[in-house]
Amino acid sequence: MKIDYTGFFQCLENTPLEAWRESLPDRIAKGLDHGLLQGWEESLSKLPDLGTSTVELKSEVRVEGEGFQPLENLLQQFHPWRKGPYFINGIHIDTEWRSDWKWDRVLPHIQSLEDRTILDVGCGNGYHCWRMAGEGARLAVGIDPTPVSVCQFFAMKHFIRDTRAWVLPLGIEDVPDTTGAFDTVFSMGLLYHRKSPVDHILDLKRFLRPSGELVLETLVTDGPEGYALMPEGRYAKMRNVWFIPSVQTLELWMRRCGLKDVRTVDVTTTSVEEQRSTDWMTYESLADYLDPADPAKTIEGHPAPKRAVVIAANP
Repeated sequence: MKIDYTGFFQCLENTPLEAWRESLPDRIAKGLDHGLLQGWEESLSKLPDLGTSTVELKSEVRVEGEGFQPLENLLQQFHPWRKGPYFINGIHIDTEWRSDWKWDRVLPHIQSLEDRTILDVGCGNGYHCWRMAGEGARLAVGIDPTPVSVCQFFAMKHFIRDTRAWVLPLGIEDVPDTTGAFDTVFSMGLLYHRKSPVDHILDLKRFLRPSGELVLETLVTDGPEGYALMPEGRYAKMRNVWFIPSVQTLELWMRRCGLKDVRTVDVTTTSVEEQRSTDWMTYESLADYLDPADPAKTIEGHPAPKRAVVIAANP
């Protein structure tokens, strides 16, 4: 297995995304420029063939193949694994995030993904893209500027062998102009990292076709309409957190951006069971970010992480 987008470009033929075939190769090459890439690619090339495999993407991401294969040490070469979990031939990749829990909170409230073209912004290693494929998506395109996440995706693709899901090494600012090309756009866990959250929402809206659906998940805090927390320093040890709005403020931002039918479908406080250190992500995690004397606060004294899922339609 290697990082090869030939199949992706074939999927773009005769679609609104066909123009990407000209501009994306150079952008992809730039996005993969990383000092550790050669080592990751060597690990990808050593992944064994599981033969005839059974693949499950709807209820979880699981692949079972023929016979025992020594996989764990190879897959650990792509540490840290942040989004999952994955199950590969008896190996449980126990990722930092229980991303399946987030998916379970989102899925009951969104339009059917059957035969839809989807953009997942800030997708990490593409866990949710595989789940979108499991829901019948025609094409799920994830973008994430972290090369190791892209390598994790291609490690999974080696076993899953499904051409409906792809992860590109791009930030949202690197995506070619494709106004109205997607039926559904997801942005989960990204808005608070953007200096201008309103501009981010407008960017997401631009990718949507008329009547397309936006699914936005982000940190929120308690407060009235118009209130947003802007940490002076770090938030939960993260440097790049800019705005954490109240739910009412987030809905207002989306309405001001011209979206309609804006509704919050879930608000959940993040638990140390949902985000934690594991053998597959051995760095600090949520328990290290909270005040040990008061877990309702971050280590800096801010309200502990709470996340909302807000859904809206493009007029």
